[in-house]
Amino acid sequence: MAENNNPDKRREVTVTARTRYIAEQSDENNERFVFAYTITIRNTGELTAKLRSRHWIITDGHEKVNEVRGLGVVGEQPVLKPGESFEYTSGTIIATPVGVMRGSYQMVTEDGIAFDAPIPAFTLSVPRVLH
Repeated sequence: MAENNNPDKRREVTVTARTRYIAEQSDENNERFVFAYTITIRNTGELTAKLRSRHWIITDGHEKVNEVRGLGVVGEQPVLKPGESFEYTSGTIIATPVGVMRGSYQMVTEDGIAFDAPIPAFTLSVPRVLH
């Protein structure tokens, strides 16, 4: 996972996630578990920052890893002023009832300095599988 390489608190983004199991789109007998996740990206730094790209590391319960890279999120490259946030919902499919997602957003501040905003690991879990 990329580490936040910003030299000071002027370039800082906080990422939080909420997840939800989508039973009606899942097929447990065929190892298809569908999850939605809602991400909130908040600029907690002092400079305006633009999200350029994303890097996800998705690991299922069999330790199978899927890495996803791409421009922006849900077709957008939001620009966040200090204190502003951007929220979006997306989804993923894994082959087990429990998995983990983590990663980073590649950001650039208004002064042209690029930095990575880490996405802390969060759990994907079918209800009642984890206690």
